Order: sequence, then C-alpha cells, then structure tokens
Amino acid sequence: MNQHTPLSERMRPTSLDNFIGQSHLVGATGILRKIIATGSVPSFILWGPPGVGKTTIAGIVAHQMQMHFVAISAISAGVKEVREVIELAKFRERTILFIDEIHRFNKSQQDALLGAVEKGIITLIGATTENPSFEVVGALLSRCQVYILKHLQEQDLVDLLKNAIANDIYLQKKNIKLVETEAIINISGGDARKLLNLLELVVNADEAQEVVISNKLVTDVAQQKISLYDKGGEQHYDIISAFIKSVRGSDPNAAVYWLARMIEGGEDVKFIARRLLILASEDIGNANPNALLLATTGFQAVQMIGYPEASIILSQVTTYLAASPKSNASYVAIKKAQQAVKESGDLPVPLHLRNAPTQLMKKIGYGADYKYAHDYQENFAMQEFLPKEIGEIKFFNPGRNAREEEMRSYLKKLWKTKYGY
Repeated sequence: MNQHTPLSERMRPTSLDNFIGQSHLVGATGILRKIIATGSVPSFILWGPPGVGKTTIAGIVAHQMQMHFVAISAISAGVKEVREVIELAKFRERTILFIDEIHRFNKSQQDALLGAVEKGIITLIGATTENPSFEVVGALLSRCQVYILKHLQEQDLVDLLKNAIANDIYLQKKNIKLVETEAIINISGGDARKLLNLLELVVNADEAQEVVISNKLVTDVAQQKISLYDKGGEQHYDIISAFIKSVRGSDPNAAVYWLARMIEGGEDVKFIARRLLILASEDIGNANPNALLLATTGFQAVQMIGYPEASIILSQVTTYLAASPKSNASYVAIKKAQQAVKESGDLPVPLHLRNAPTQLMKKIGYGADYKYAHDYQENFAMQEFLPKEIGEIKFFNPGRNAREEEMRSYLKKLWKTKYGY
C-alpha cells in the first residue's frame, strides 16, 4: 500500500488480536474467535451499521482460516458474477464468498447462492445494514448464522485514532497531538472508515510539521455542519422514537421535522417507509382504514423512486398519518389474544366450527349445529366461536372515534351484551 491508499484501508487489521471493538464476537470469548479455533466456519451474515468492521471481520476469517477470499458488492454484481465465483470454487478446496450489502440482492440473485451454500462449495459471508429477517430470503437465511455487530463505543473510536497516529507510517512523519475528539467522532457518525479518513484529511490539510487535532480544526477542515445522525447508534433510535411519537400524537409539524432529520442523515428509505406502514396499523387502524392503504402504496412507491424524490412521498404519508384519527384497538386486541393463547395453551376447536370433509367426521359431530350466517336475517346467527374456556374474554374493544363507533354500534346491535361495552 502507498500513501494514496486511504488511511482506513492502510489500518485494516488482518487478525482478531488487532481488531478494535465487537468484543462479543471477536474478544477472548467471542463466538467468531471460537469458530475460527474449530477450523470449520459456517456461512454467516454480519448485520450492523456502516463502518463497524463487517468487511474487516470477513477478511480476517478468510486470512486466519487460510481460505480463498472473493469479495463482491451487491450494488454492482449480479447472478452472472455469483455463478462465476461458484464455478471457480468447485476447483478450489475452500472458498469464502463475501457479499457486501447482500440486502440489495433480489430474490433470484439470493436464490442463486442456495445450492452452493447447501453443498459447501462456498462459505458465504454476507454483510448488511438492514434486518436480515426482512431483506434475506428465508431459504438462504436458514442456511446462515446471523451475527449482530454493535455501534462502536466512544472509547473504541478514540482507540482507533490513537492506533492510527501511532502506527501508520505516513502519519508518523508528522508530530500529531490528539487533544479533542468530540468533533471528529460526531462528524464521522461512529463510522470507523469515515473517522480514519477524516483524520487523514485533517492531518494532510495542515502543512505544519506539528498538527494539533482540535474540534475547531476538524470542523474547519470538514467545511460543513453535518447533522448528528448515526444510522446504527443511540441517535438513530432517539430520532425514530421522536418520529413515531409525533405521528401517534397527531402532530404533523413535528413529524415532518423528524422525518427531515432522518432523510438528511442518510437513513434508508425502506426503513422509514416500513415504520410508517407499522404505524398505520398499530396507531390508526380502523379509525381510518385508508391509512394502511396509503402507507402500503407509499412503501412500494419509495422503493421504485428512491431519493431524493422519495422524500416527497414520505412527507405525504407522514403528514396524512399524523393528521388521521387514532386507534390502537387492533393492536391491543392481538396482544390480549396472544397472551390468552400463552396462558390457556392449544384449546380444542369447538366441534361445530370444525370442517367435516369425511362421513366419519360428520358422525362424531364435526360441523354439527354450525349456523351458516348467510342463511339468517342480516347475515348473522348467534353462536359461540371461541373455545368455552375463554368464551367470556373480550379481546377487541372498538376505539372512540367516528369509524369505530360505527363498528361498535353494529356489533352491539348483533351481539347485544357481548359487544355492549
């Protein structure tokens, strides 16, 4: 490597002993360290925010296991590249295929990996900033372990800076004093790659032999005020919490502000759209059924459009949901029902509700006395649909809003006291 190679690349460790952070995975008792010690590495997916060591860990595993290492990015590669790697791997003893941003592969691209992973032709290591449960197809996910990488702690980031200053042969040519770290850590957003490259930028910007790293110097060199938004750390969760609570609290003004904070911070468009989709059902529900329809359409639209225009769609959905009447009746109902299932176990389905496809089933009472609703006036017949052990429990209570008051009135008319509330 030469001086033109970015500092983050020059400082990339090749062994777990030199890796900073993620002690739960690579520390003395870390699972990845134990796996390497066994001499047999399974396919796995590294899930975590940007710049916390996913690519580095993949390279270290290959290096320490002495396995052939092939790295591709899901942004630029496709099925053709994947199949070429798999064909070549058939003639090698052990190959690790590292796919950065594997969540960007579509289903057919991910499916192309299944056979090779299943047969052990390749050991797959995927890296993703997105929840694999949503972004990786089930068949592939079931063949991989998932390891979660955490946001780097402040001390980890300071250690990275000190390590680079002490050990990089090019930085050693200057007398560098690290007196303040708040600005360089905040501007890098907890991303180790950005942190080190910003350090190099600051050092190179000063022609003096002695460079004093201060908050002012870092801010001046960066030449712009960067929104404090870390897609994987505490700030991420604080802002999405403020966003959700603003929509739930029917304040579109505040909601659109927190939306802007996420957009300016580079938050993934699908993450925001997914949260709006959940909000539409959890906090609005049947008080305005159109909310779920708009949120679903919005989710589909932003995936097709992408930034920057997707921000307009997100704003439309956000303000609509925030200005809608609210109800969590459906949310409360399913939580109560799930709790009842846990407490009462697998209660038998009442005989009159069971299907009776055979004569024997009919003979022993399956389907007997079931009343077909459409044979009765108002398409309703009074009968019990719950197991008798929990027949008195009320799970669903319509909210106090115009639409659900209509539902309450209709149910009360049919069921009398059962839905009398």
